[in-house]
Amino acid sequence: MKNHLGSYECKLCLTLHNNEGSYLAHTQGKKHQANLARRAAKEAKDSPIQPAPAKPRVDIKKFVKIGRPGYRVTKQRDGETGQQSLLFQVDYPEVNDNVVPRHRFMSAYEQKVEPPDKKWQYLLFAAEPYETIAFKVPSREVDKSEGKFWTLWNRDSKQFFLQFSFKLEAKPKILASGPSHMQALQPPPPPPPPPPSGTSNSG
Repeated sequence: MKNHLGSYECKLCLTLHNNEGSYLAHTQGKKHQANLARRAAKEAKDSPIQPAPAKPRVDIKKFVKIGRPGYRVTKQRDGETGQQSLLFQVDYPEVNDNVVPRHRFMSAYEQKVEPPDKKWQYLLFAAEPYETIAFKVPSREVDKSEGKFWTLWNRDSKQFFLQFSFKLEAKPKILASGPSHMQALQPPPPPPPPPPSGTSNSG
């Protein structure tokens, strides 16, 4: 830095320089750099050790599985629409108060227990500390419209209910085809007009 006499002074190395060029050359020299390193090491030694920034803590849920829950499956059919439905009741008497059972559908190609079969899909239920259970259901499209798919968790009885309906499969329409059928639907041709009177055939 520049002092009151107009000279450039390096307080780190306690040196005086007549001009700015000499001072800048000094700051790039080995002596000045060595003193910088020495001061940095001293400051690091004197200052208290700063703890490393804490990593975000991830709470890993640890629980002992207590076996499979009890369950009941009821097959139903809608008298008006003819839709087939399944009602699942799963009992979780020992589940914690803050746990809500979960469910999801899994395709046959996601699971690793059985050889995949596209005719089937799996419905899974899970709630700690119970083991996850899976039900094998037909791989048909599920009707998720209002009233056709619903779940209910009864916190008092610790019972989880799920009901869903399968969509009705469209039946193929039977259509008549072929020339014989088409001809049968056409009106008969009109009779030929009678020959005019007074005419004769000549050979």
